[in-house]
Amino acid sequence: MESWNSTLGGAFILVGILDDSGSPERLCAVITALYMLAMISNGLLLLVITMDAQLHVPMYLLLGQLSLIDFFLTSIIIPKAVMDFLLKDNTISLEGCALQMFLALTLGGAEDLLLAFMAYDRYVAICHPLNYMIFMRPSICWLGVAISWILGLLSALGYTIHTMQYPFCKSHKIRDLYCEIPPLLKLACADTSKYELMVYVMGVAFLIPPLAAILASYILILFTVLNKPSNEGRKKALVTCFSHLTVVGLYYGALTVMYVLPSSYLSPKQENLLSVFYTVVTPALNPLIYSLRNKEVTGALRRVLGKWFLPTQSTF
Repeated sequence: MESWNSTLGGAFILVGILDDSGSPERLCAVITALYMLAMISNGLLLLVITMDAQLHVPMYLLLGQLSLIDFFLTSIIIPKAVMDFLLKDNTISLEGCALQMFLALTLGGAEDLLLAFMAYDRYVAICHPLNYMIFMRPSICWLGVAISWILGLLSALGYTIHTMQYPFCKSHKIRDLYCEIPPLLKLACADTSKYELMVYVMGVAFLIPPLAAILASYILILFTVLNKPSNEGRKKALVTCFSHLTVVGLYYGALTVMYVLPSSYLSPKQENLLSVFYTVVTPALNPLIYSLRNKEVTGALRRVLGKWFLPTQSTF
């Protein structure tokens, strides 16, 4: 087949779940509502963590970084998908596709490593509480955040450059919500088998060690919690850990199916559903999972909103 590239003014056509759905208008409304929920919940959590001095501790610094990642991840994908559906124009330029892929991979890689660092934070807080401010002092905390972002950025840069160097054929419909590696490789006019194997191996290498670190941290936490004499302390520790494990399960479950299982395992429609789950459902749920049963966050939210909306009493 004749190939085309950016010098020929080529563009991709995103054929996502909204185009393949039986009731696209209803699905569009649901996705839009989830996007707004993700924006509001993550935005509020970022505001509260920034404004309230009582939350200026490592746990909430990391939670703020997670909200920041989710805020941008859903923003680089969902608005375009919804606007494309409403305007009936699903095209995306090669440059735009490369940028979207790079940003999504950067944010996804950073979140992958950040969740592991958050598990380490909970391990230190519960298993070594007296040394918490030593092991999680600001310099170590910011170093962990920086490593997460830098490694995510470098891996995304490598993937994007390598993927976009392939020549793509005229049948350039990407059957996905956004530009991802697997559907793009299906459009390549060259042999991509070695690169697909490399993507698989690198995906496993990038996902499994952080997941193993998370599981090891929570096994150690579980043993420590079960030996706590205080029922109240045990309950508080379990609630905090359950919130984090729920987020980990949602995130790693979707990514494992998308990047670790063979591409033939899923149909294009199933891949689209996973993309929606990964890019809008989990970003909408994460801040709710962390904050609904967290008294410190809800208390801080009341204090911050109270300063803004409650009338100040003048004294005479």
